[in-house]
Amino acid sequence: MRCHLPCVLGVLLLTSASAGELSVRLDDGHGNPAANAVVTLRREGDNGTIQRTAAMKIIDQRDETFIPYVEIFRPGDQVVFRNSDRTRHHVYSFAPAKTFEFVIAPGDSSPPITLDHVGEIAVGCNIHDQMITHLYVSDAPWVTRSPADGRVVFSELPKGT
Repeated sequence: MRCHLPCVLGVLLLTSASAGELSVRLDDGHGNPAANAVVTLRREGDNGTIQRTAAMKIIDQRDETFIPYVEIFRPGDQVVFRNSDRTRHHVYSFAPAKTFEFVIAPGDSSPPITLDHVGEIAVGCNIHDQMITHLYVSDAPWVTRSPADGRVVFSELPKGT
């Protein structure tokens, strides 16, 4: 099952006074697990600053499908779109967080794209309308994507709200 990111995207607030673990189960509103939902967690008063080295991730295009369907990034990370199909793809996004457009021949890749603003970036293929992926750029200290069973666990959380 594919969940549409905007309908299950949420921000959770931990209200525990002690360090611990937070377990979340996401569903689609009908009791079925919600896979590919992005869950973020912040401490009260977080300023959104994360100290880390930027990463580069690859979104592959195989069998006219973006893989993965949802990927999480941090501000400053880069994404490369690789075309593993035997047909060309016209990858694009007009999202406020990042706009780009590339025609990618079979076996080629896009140049690295730096994702410098937080938010969701919906990406499509102008040739194959069924192709879509979601890039989610977050500056929250804890962020993850739900697996097929819709269960997310944040462990070793510090004390606080």
